[in-house]
Amino acid sequence: MIGSRSNRGFLMRMLLSSLLRRRSRLLVALVGIAIGATVLLGLVALCHDIPKQLSQEFRSYGANMVFVRAGGVGRLSMGQLEAVRAALPRTGLVGLTPFRYESVRSHMVPYTAVGTSFEDVRKTSPYWKVEGGWPTDEEGILIGEDVAMATGLAPGSPMALDGRNSEQTRYDKEMRVAGVVSTGGVEDGFIFMGLKAMEDMTGEAGVLDLAEASLMGADEGGGLAAISGNVRKAAPGVDARIVTRVSQSEDRVLSKLTSLLYLVTFVVLSLTMICVATTMMTVVLERRREIGLKKALGAENSRVAREFLAEGLLLGVIGGLLGSILGLLFARLVSESVFGRPMAPGLHLIPITILASAIVAVVACLLPVSRAVDVEPAVVLKGE
Repeated sequence: MIGSRSNRGFLMRMLLSSLLRRRSRLLVALVGIAIGATVLLGLVALCHDIPKQLSQEFRSYGANMVFVRAGGVGRLSMGQLEAVRAALPRTGLVGLTPFRYESVRSHMVPYTAVGTSFEDVRKTSPYWKVEGGWPTDEEGILIGEDVAMATGLAPGSPMALDGRNSEQTRYDKEMRVAGVVSTGGVEDGFIFMGLKAMEDMTGEAGVLDLAEASLMGADEGGGLAAISGNVRKAAPGVDARIVTRVSQSEDRVLSKLTSLLYLVTFVVLSLTMICVATTMMTVVLERRREIGLKKALGAENSRVAREFLAEGLLLGVIGGLLGSILGLLFARLVSESVFGRPMAPGLHLIPITILASAIVAVVACLLPVSRAVDVEPAVVLKGE
């Protein structure tokens, strides 16, 4: 027991002495391992965090799921909307927006009026550009850019609307334009008002044409498909449709970006291994006489191998620890500069990074070690 502790202490002293004597060369290997560990932890941390960050960014492109009446015939009820809301995951739900479409006229010109919740629209459709302001009462409306150009109305202008309600009774209503919305899509030709204002105007309450949901998830394709199935079970008569142009684009971007990050990590680790192997090979060449003398005095090949592998392991652990600290800072800097949001600390990746660095360093030492154990004492000590 005492002898074993003594041997380990002697080995540690030899390792430290060897490292200090060749610190300039081994510093190169240490820096290489630290850089590799920095990139490893930084990119792996980003691979875990980027799907969440990108999912939040993609939500600015609008809803990724639409709910309509099954078969496309008839309207949804408010009860069905609440059943849909209950079936959606709370943690990933950005917003659920109801929409109801009615035909109205203004100065004999027909328009499509849309009843909705402006609070929810701002969550599910953050890409809407509004000149003026959002409606704050039931008298306020948003008009599309095309409507504003056709009518000459601006924020603050009154707009007269007329039509027929559910009982075919004529109504006339004067609303106030709170803002002009521009999306570059069909919304530019609509008139938007609060759902309650539309119900009062038409005399029919509790019905919707569709609802849109914006959902975040690391696995958009599979996640949305599972959510769609849950909604159909929880809300009979409701068809949950995935907006494929959004979800598929998100899937493709995430898949390609993740593959790129892992490829870069693999390349950096390979270069790290080459750097360590080259440095250790140089160290072996410099220590040929020392190795030959040890073997001449009776040192076994296994002892020589353990000494070099221990040096590589020590370099790997130290470099991995330094790289882990730098990697966390690197990942945080990238997250804040690219996405404008802080990244969650990936402290659980530090032990993995240190272990990976140690393994890479030890594997890189295998070829130099094989050269070290092949040293012939007689040949080396003769100076050949």
